[in-house]
Amino acid sequence: MRRITTAVRQHPARTFIILLGGIIAMTLFGLSRGSDSGALKVGQTAPDFSLRDQENRVQRLADYRGQWVVLYFYPKDDTPGCTTEACNFRDDIHLLHRLNAQVLGVSIDSTESHEEFAEKYHLPFPLLADREGNVSAQYGARFSLGPVQFSKRHTFLIDPDGRIARIYREVKPKQHSSRVIDALEALREEPG
Repeated sequence: MRRITTAVRQHPARTFIILLGGIIAMTLFGLSRGSDSGALKVGQTAPDFSLRDQENRVQRLADYRGQWVVLYFYPKDDTPGCTTEACNFRDDIHLLHRLNAQVLGVSIDSTESHEEFAEKYHLPFPLLADREGNVSAQYGARFSLGPVQFSKRHTFLIDPDGRIARIYREVKPKQHSSRVIDALEALREEPG
């Protein structure tokens, strides 16, 4: 205890930064896990939306009826985890299309940011600009802390009738695309 007291006295700024970082980490961890208890559930109709993509075209969820939709929310264009996740969907796009699935990425970034991200990594699917965070909020995927706002890394598999078939609230970017493909294959085999 004496060492801690001495360290705090000798380095108050460093101690403050460490404590602040810990508080922020606990807040982010807690909000990203436990805040979705009243959120959407498997079997419910997925909320429809209308958002612009990286080419400034309006995309509506209803336009994809008749096929599976992989609706994935992510925090920020061109960041390590988000790039890994997007590039894995890109690399698996032919498998996803064979399963009659369309990938739609959603973040709070602008259409211009999405355009740069899509061009840089040759992403062959729409990236939707949820600038106000309303769609992210509808899906329980928005994080807000004062002026800081972003989409949480959540994914929804939506069936051809527009119902939510799977929800992923804990996503590991490296394995996520293959996990989604496995789920789509299993869901297509279920009687229904």
